[in-house]
Amino acid sequence: MAVRVLLVEDDDGVADALLDSLGSHGHTPSRVRRGADALLAHRDAELVLLDLGLPDLDGLEVLRKLRAVTALPVIVLTARGDERSVVRGLRLGADDYLVKPVRLSELLARIDAVTRRAAQAPSPAARTVVVGDVEVDLDARRVFAGGQEVELTPKEFAVLAVLAARAGTAVSRQQLMDEVWGDAYLAISRSLDVHLTQLRAKLRRPELLTTIRGFGYRLGA
Repeated sequence: MAVRVLLVEDDDGVADALLDSLGSHGHTPSRVRRGADALLAHRDAELVLLDLGLPDLDGLEVLRKLRAVTALPVIVLTARGDERSVVRGLRLGADDYLVKPVRLSELLARIDAVTRRAAQAPSPAARTVVVGDVEVDLDARRVFAGGQEVELTPKEFAVLAVLAARAGTAVSRQQLMDEVWGDAYLAISRSLDVHLTQLRAKLRRPELLTTIRGFGYRLGA
């Protein structure tokens, strides 16, 4: 199955070889060097090949940001083969994880397999969570309170999105930090407190965000 492949790779030699190989096997490849560019260019692709060692953003952070806005298949293709990176990549939503150097035949087979799975998966419906008079559109990344749009920073929305996706359910501090910052062990606990305080102030409905002492938080009843 021929697909439009976005290659996110800063090494020119590696990128040129992959672009040639993908093109010669019927795919339509394009390439960007930076993670920030991938967050824009993915809209024109059907699959992303993502290196982790990028010059501007860590590839795992790019993956996390992609997963916040799209279900596009992502295959991590990197020299980073330690168990921690592999586990984090898969937990953050990578469809596959390959360690360089990789045989071309294996890469092509993995692309075919991931593409088939994506084609068979049902298209997700637009996801909007309503709690009281607050609406959180998880796909469009927009929030409305009492019919008025609330301007949130990317991190504030990310915190709210984790809670909204589990509305009515207690979410631990560790889970929030892991999903928003990518790794609970690297996140600064105080940052979470600050963002939650800002969320309460901007939503102007502090009763919707409940603190569960010694555990975490809950959005809604």
